[in-house]
This record gives sequence, structure tokens and C-alpha cells, in this order.
Amino acid sequence: MTAAFVAAGLGIIPGTAQAADPVPVAAGVAEAIAEASTSEGFHSPADRTIRTTLPAAAKGKAGVGAKSAAPQTAGAAAAEQAALDAGANPTLAVDVSGTSYTAHGIELTTLITSADFALDVAIDWGDGKTDTVTAQGNAELHHSHTYDKSGEYQVKVTVTDTANAVQATNGGAFLTPGADFTPHAPTRLLDTRNGTGSPVGKVAGQGSARVKVAGNASVPAGVTAVALNVTVTETVDSGHVTAWPGAGYERPITSNLNYTAGHSVPNLVIVPVGEDGYVELFNGGWSSVDLIADVTGYFTRASDSGYTSMTPARFVDTREGTGTSKGMLASRSAFTTRIGGLQGVPENITAVALNVTVTEPQGPGHLTAFSGTGPVPTASNLNFVPGQTVANAVIVPVAADGTIKIFNGAWSPTHVVVDVVGYYSKESKAAFLPFTPFRTLDTREEAYGWPGGRFRAREYITQGFTPDSETPTGVEAYVLNATVTETGGTGFLSVAPSPYALPAEGGPAAPAAARPGSSTLNWTAGTTVPNLVQASDGDHGVIDFWNQGHEDADLVLDVFGVYQTK
Repeated sequence: MTAAFVAAGLGIIPGTAQAADPVPVAAGVAEAIAEASTSEGFHSPADRTIRTTLPAAAKGKAGVGAKSAAPQTAGAAAAEQAALDAGANPTLAVDVSGTSYTAHGIELTTLITSADFALDVAIDWGDGKTDTVTAQGNAELHHSHTYDKSGEYQVKVTVTDTANAVQATNGGAFLTPGADFTPHAPTRLLDTRNGTGSPVGKVAGQGSARVKVAGNASVPAGVTAVALNVTVTETVDSGHVTAWPGAGYERPITSNLNYTAGHSVPNLVIVPVGEDGYVELFNGGWSSVDLIADVTGYFTRASDSGYTSMTPARFVDTREGTGTSKGMLASRSAFTTRIGGLQGVPENITAVALNVTVTEPQGPGHLTAFSGTGPVPTASNLNFVPGQTVANAVIVPVAADGTIKIFNGAWSPTHVVVDVVGYYSKESKAAFLPFTPFRTLDTREEAYGWPGGRFRAREYITQGFTPDSETPTGVEAYVLNATVTETGGTGFLSVAPSPYALPAEGGPAAPAAARPGSSTLNWTAGTTVPNLVQASDGDHGVIDFWNQGHEDADLVLDVFGVYQTK
């Protein structure tokens, strides 16, 4: 493959959309979001109500509430409280339930039991914000609230009967289903070649390796998901690798990376962490392989960086001198490039989501992306052989001055291309909500709403992710795994939000979209190539997937989660 083939604009020719029916995709995503987010609710029944007699009652109850100079005995105080309760709306109680259907949102149901008196209801959401309403007697109230950040919040409902000077309080702890991000210097958690994180020895075909995440390399307990760069190497046959939470979870039928004999293949994986603090890597091939896993970040409810998606933008191209000096990156050397403060990226980011591509390498090697300060990590982000063009998704911490570094670990020079697809910052609101992965498209099968036929050369497939009957649910980006297979030639995949809504059934087709200039993954004839994609569906709930090659191929899409602001 030539360097010119790496998203270099092979003629900006309008593509013809190959539009799949959006309904199965949208329905599947909506169901997955609902299932993933409803597990973090609470219910505090009415018998947990705390009743309080207000001071006005004591002052107004002659002979019962009048205070004497002499202190009361415990029995006398209890008798006084019972007398007050008996005459002050004795049935007043409140039942509170909190559930959620989004990463940051809570749906609160309040059931009030009361005699027929006017009531004041105050809802303390636990984040410094409150809502107040009124009710009359028995009532069922419903309220919604969206938290700005992930976390655990103490929700309290207080019902006040002013006429009888009595108050009832109940509530519970609410955990947001979504979690925010903490970047992590690339650190190796697993290497079966030397016993890092596991006994020395290859992972058998149809076998698994367990990766300790929580409590390892300063990753805290309570981690909900982790960003790992997973590499398979020392392969003697074809196969795939699937990452999932492990014990207590059913292994999904989706895959995270595919490999063939004699090749080392990396891919970025964002995967939920099991309750035991582990992630499991399944070798779906029939022959043994070595597996490597490097952590680059993790998600917890105590983290403080949300995600903001971008239309992919090119920040570095050593062929053109974009973002660094023109010319190949020399062997065993690094360049520094600025991300924060450029091309719409704010200055105060904590990490950046990239697609890094190597092209025209003069020898075998690897690339490592890391913060603009500090030593070169021992971890790697992508591996290559001479003449290969290969891309991989990367999440990398950003230095305080907004810079990152790219290190060429080979003993020969290579060209490097960097596209930015999003960033993490304390001001960003979107939290990550993982769910059970599912397949949304496979052009090899007449399923998933696909009418049949291959991923045609120089054209694009349009996927709708928002049901026509619903408004967007605050989804900032979708976490997908895109796999191109059955390739007939050389090419690359571009992924971008569509500038147009899906056409109405029976209506005219949408105008042709402009061809993107960025690349997500690259392939050669006869290869199967996966890559993680963090893609925005734009203003219309639609993503375009472009075959930028001159030969047909097949495309497989698996959905792993969403970043959500609500």
C-alpha cells in the first residue's frame, strides 16, 4: 500500500449511500441502554419513614406539649410523642423509589400516604439541587433529574404537613449507571510471554486469560470499565479475541480483534470489569497464542473526566509536515505534537481519543503514544511489518501543556498519521455506559435490517441509531468495533456523522455526503482488520461508514456501549 492511500482523498467523488433499515439498530441500542442503566436503582419502603414532630406542635398542644422546668423521664417523652402522633396525621408516610434509563438520569417515584391535608414536598437530589411541589392527601408523584457528573448521590424526600406540624422523610443512595474517565499512563497488565499478570505460557485455543484490573497498577477498586490495548502475537493460525467481564457474565458472540498466522495484531478495547476486578480475554482460535494487555485508562463514578466527540480531524501527517516536521519519524525516536487548544479541542483536556496510522514503515516495529511529559512507556499501541499500513485506536493522557508524544520503537523509520476523534475533560459531560455487546451489521448476512450485498467500493453504508419516533437520548458517541473482511484489494475505512437525516419511507433519497478525509482502519487484499471506533451520530442520529477502496469488501459492526450526557 502506498502512503497516498491513507485517507489522502482519492478524488472527492460523492458516494452512493447503501442505506440499511435503521429500526433494528435503533431499537437494539435503546433496549441496551435501558437494560444497562436500570440496574442501579434503589427502593426505600414506607416503613422506613422517619417522622418528625415540628416545634409548632409542642407549642400548640396545651397539657401535652407544654414544657415544665423539670426534665421528663424517657417514658414520659415517649408518651408525649405518641400523643402528638395520634393527633397529627398519624398515617403520614412516604415510599421512595429511584430508577434510571440513562447514564446520568434518575426517575423518582414518591408514594405518599396521608390523611386529606395539604402537603409540601421537597426533593433533595443530593447534588445541591432541590425541587419543591405540593400534594393533597394520598399521592403518587414522578420526577426526573439529570446529574452533571457520575457518582453516588443521597436522595431525600421530605413531606411536610404544616397544619398538623408533622414531617415525614425517606430516601436512599443512588448510583449513576454511567461512569467518567481517568487517564492512565500506558502500563502492561498482562504478557503471557514472560508471566506478567499470568503464568508464562500461551493461551490455548478456545481458552482464556484473566487480567487483574482493580487494584493493579494503581487502578482503584470500584472500577466499572477499562480501556485496554490488547495485542495477540505468536500466532500460527487464524482466530479472534473477545474481551468480557468474565465470571458471572456470559461471553458475547462478538469479537474485539481478529488475527491470522504469523501476525501480531493490536486493538483498543473498552470493556466492563467484573465484580471480582478482572477482565477475561478469550482466544477464539483453535491454536494457542500469546496475549498482551496494556491499560491506558479506566472508568469509575469517582472519576472526573467526561467525553466529547468530534468529527475526525487530522492533527499529524509526517508525509505533509502536519503537526510535526515533514519526513519519516526516525528509528527509536519520538515527536511531540500539540492537541489541546487546536482545531476546536479545548486547552484543559486530560486525555484524547486518537486513530493512529503507520504507513510506509521501512522495517518491523511498534508505536507508543504517551503524555507529552515523562519517559517512554514499555507498552505499545500498534505493531507493524515492513511496507504495511496499519491503524489502531488509541486513548492517551495529555500533558498539562496540551501535548502528546509518539515514539517509533522500530529500528527503521516510518511515516505516522494521527486523527483526533474526541477528547476527555473535566468540563465534558458524557459518561460511559457499557452494555452487553451485540452485532448491528454484517454485510455477509441478510440480517440486522441489511438488504444484502457487499460493502461496495467507493460507497458508504448509512446506519441510523435513533428511532424515528424518539428524540435523541443525549448520546454523545457510540463505542463500536468495526471489522472489514473478505477484502478484494487495498483500501481504508472512514467513519463520520451523516450531515443528513435518514429519508422517510417511500421518500426521496438523502443527498450524497461529502467524502471524509480521515481514516479509521486500513486493509490489504485478503485480510480481516478490526478497529475500535468512538463515533458521533451527529445532529441526525446517523453514521456513515465509507469504503474508501476500489474493491468491494464486507463490513461487520458490533456495539459495546455509549457515551451519554443525560
